[in-house]
Amino acid sequence: MTDLQMRPDPAAGVHASRADARHGGTDAPALRVRSPWPSRWRALLKHVGLIALALVMLYPLIWLLVSSFKPSELIFRDVSLVPSEIDTTNYTAGWNALQYPFSRYLLNSALIVLGSLVGNLVSCSMAAYAFARLQFRGRQLWFAIMLMSIMLPFHVIIVPQYVLFSRLEWINTFLPLIVPKLLATDAFFIFLMVQFFRGIPKELDEAARLDGCGHGRIYLQIMLPLSMPALATTAIFTFIWTWNDFFSQLIFLTRPDMYTAPVALRTFIDATGQSSWGPMFAMSIVSLLPVFLAFLLGQKYLVKGIATTGIK
Repeated sequence: MTDLQMRPDPAAGVHASRADARHGGTDAPALRVRSPWPSRWRALLKHVGLIALALVMLYPLIWLLVSSFKPSELIFRDVSLVPSEIDTTNYTAGWNALQYPFSRYLLNSALIVLGSLVGNLVSCSMAAYAFARLQFRGRQLWFAIMLMSIMLPFHVIIVPQYVLFSRLEWINTFLPLIVPKLLATDAFFIFLMVQFFRGIPKELDEAARLDGCGHGRIYLQIMLPLSMPALATTAIFTFIWTWNDFFSQLIFLTRPDMYTAPVALRTFIDATGQSSWGPMFAMSIVSLLPVFLAFLLGQKYLVKGIATTGIK
């Protein structure tokens, strides 16, 4: 048999493949292009569901905002989100309704929040650096005890704390609310920073030690700058939790001039159950504005800090 007889004809192969494709042969699979409309409908339905769920969750806040512009006698008579009558006097009346202007209580809350912020950022970061980088006897035991303190309810230790602070004559001062923050008492933030510090390569510490740096410079110049997401998360949570704290501030602050915003809002309701609902709702909106702004401005750092914690 000659070479011409054994050599396949390219044209015949092309015609055969075209014929197979026309007759539904299996050698040439058909290309199917899916329509993008089903995926778009699914995305649209998902977004509609998320928006509906968000509106359900935000409904109490929206109702509170709308009710703050209603007269007190119409707040519970007309529960719609479209007020039939707008009354802005609730804000002026609520601002001066108590013994002191409401700005006094906002200032007290701001001072406590500022002291708690500084205390948690400094003390918790130093304790986290010790657990993450230092080698000392009983480190694992103390770390486990620190984690177990997260499960300890605050109401269990409030009585011993009150007795201690009363003997120190700290009642009706801001010290019982600020000084414990300087002693790294918030185990959640210590654990958060420990997990973040462990994700930082130890080679940076070794390189710094070769340059003559001690633990102080490593902590200040290496660990803290690289831990800004964790520090921002700690700051945001500390701000929100301290600003909204009611129980401990109610226990340690009994003089009206020392009241914070949450405790001052409680005084709008008297012992008989009567309440100035309009002014109280208006001041509630005012006290919520700092929390809303803190979360809005720090949302990026909050998500980044939580997402990167523990990743090595």
